[in-house]
Amino acid sequence: MKIHPTALVSPGAELAEDVEIEAYSIIGPKVTVGAGTVVGPHVVVDGRTTIGKRNRIYPFVSIGFPPQDITYRGEDTQVVIGDDNVIRENCTVHRGSNRAAGITSIGDSNYLMAYVHIAHDCRISNKVIMANAATLGGHVEVGDSVIIGGLVAIHQMVRIGEYSCLGGRAGVRMDVPPYMLATGTEGAKLFGPNIIGLKRNGFSQETINALKKCYRIIFRSGLTVKDALEKARKEVEPIYETERLIDFVLLSSKRGITR
Repeated sequence: MKIHPTALVSPGAELAEDVEIEAYSIIGPKVTVGAGTVVGPHVVVDGRTTIGKRNRIYPFVSIGFPPQDITYRGEDTQVVIGDDNVIRENCTVHRGSNRAAGITSIGDSNYLMAYVHIAHDCRISNKVIMANAATLGGHVEVGDSVIIGGLVAIHQMVRIGEYSCLGGRAGVRMDVPPYMLATGTEGAKLFGPNIIGLKRNGFSQETINALKKCYRIIFRSGLTVKDALEKARKEVEPIYETERLIDFVLLSSKRGITR
């Protein structure tokens, strides 16, 4: 274990043997840090926070402080972070609130660029990229391999489906279906499947074509959502990705679906 002389590590913290804590960082008494993780200078980790293996945390990051929720009364909520994440300068990750499961979670192999904010009770899956100053309101769910552009603001309670891409400065007020591309500063709108992202992630042309057809029926046909979903089930090949898209729309949250 390598702890800089100016760092303050509580005796109650649990650190793996090869963890590095650099200059002027502060680690609270309920913090657990896994093997191979490097906590850079001027980082503060507090609250009941669990950080996994091989993470790299850059200067001025703040993790585990109370949620920005006026109903919070000091409950013992937590932050759980997986393995192999990169958290760049000035990111903030708040712990859960008392109005949900009480956990803010970040999965594995995510890349959070400078000034990203992860609010209370958010759930970030794996291999997500969030560009500079992207912001999640409370209770946001982000699926695997999502790309969120710089300065994107996502409203509370919104779901972002896997393999979707949100263009820079987008204002996201409603759920974004999986595999889709969305952008728009006055309120995000769909612009079809995230074709480049899907190709980069190894999706076949047949799958992309099926998603294109499904998108046209659900979002461009002018049908009601109910009728469009029924039509899509009848006319589009029932592969996993098209079924997942249909189910996501069918089970939309109270925020509704980005169209």
